[in-house]
Amino acid sequence: MGTRLQAVIRTVTGICAGLILAGCTEDIGVDQSGRKVPAERLEGQWLVINYWAEWCGPCRTEIPELNALDKQLEEQSASVLGVNFDGLQGARLNKAAQALGIEFTVLAQDPAERFGLPRSEVLPATYIVDDQGRLRERLVGEQTAAGLAARLQALRAEE
Repeated sequence: MGTRLQAVIRTVTGICAGLILAGCTEDIGVDQSGRKVPAERLEGQWLVINYWAEWCGPCRTEIPELNALDKQLEEQSASVLGVNFDGLQGARLNKAAQALGIEFTVLAQDPAERFGLPRSEVLPATYIVDDQGRLRERLVGEQTAAGLAARLQALRAEE
């Protein structure tokens, strides 16, 4: 009976360790809906990171373009991420994203440090980060889905 008890204890310990490790996976923070954004969701992808604010007229105009680009990139190992310039969190971030019709993921935590993004004092600001996590381009001003798709294609071709 002692051997069987030891086997059960080893099994339970292994399961507990696995659950603890699974809970420790790195994440990028949460999105506008409060859902965790796991780091592995973004690893190995090209990222178009856009900074926006409710008070920014050009930001409002480019949101539909970014929504369209995000849909276009679904099958291309790339995605659009938004970051609120004013640092809105929780329900305020969700409300602002809904008010502007944002359909792509908005990060509650600014990923600037993670990707080495310089702070922009003008909006909108868009950064293209490659699949290795390196900043490849900084674009200031209103962007279009076609223009961003072309820049992504050109940058990918340089590799």
